[in-house]
Amino acid sequence: MAAILEKTQQRYYTPDEYLALEESAEYKSEYHDGQIIPMTGGTTNHNQIAGNLYLSLRLGLKGQEHDVFIGDVKLWIPEVRRYTYPDVMVIFGQPEFHDNRKDTITNPQVIIEVLSKSTRNYDRGDKFDYYKTLPTFQEYILIEQSQVKIAQYFKTDAKRWLYREYDEEDTALSLNGVELEVPLMDIYEKVDFTEEEESTD
Repeated sequence: MAAILEKTQQRYYTPDEYLALEESAEYKSEYHDGQIIPMTGGTTNHNQIAGNLYLSLRLGLKGQEHDVFIGDVKLWIPEVRRYTYPDVMVIFGQPEFHDNRKDTITNPQVIIEVLSKSTRNYDRGDKFDYYKTLPTFQEYILIEQSQVKIAQYFKTDAKRWLYREYDEEDTALSLNGVELEVPLMDIYEKVDFTEEEESTD
């Protein structure tokens, strides 16, 4: 996901206030139980990886009972009262919209985040815990943009998750919740690792 800036001035916002502000905002923000947290823009590598994976998933799941959403679709996590913008989400069946809003879903099966230096710990820690409260959530994929490295977690029981790691020695990311393999060379197509080394993101 794109980097998150410091919290805005300390006051409580209702979810409705956040949504109203978000509709007219020039940039995206997340909602964390009353606080609005602006997000910075992602790098070109971040955008390339998310776009590559979205395209691969759309083509690979064509004709199946799955759908894929990217960046601009919000996720509502009711148990912890949070709105987030996952980089890519895969759902099974029909999307379940929060309050009939066509820009916010509640039933992802797979969530994919592209890591950055400023969000790596958040994505691996608290954010993963928030996502775990969603009943439909079964698989979490974290993609490094500075090197060929992918972390995959998939749910096997109520409180049990298995972990698998991919690097340049592997040829394809094998999704657990859907019948699909995505070549790592497709995920990292046109990614410039020297650019990421020079980035401050």
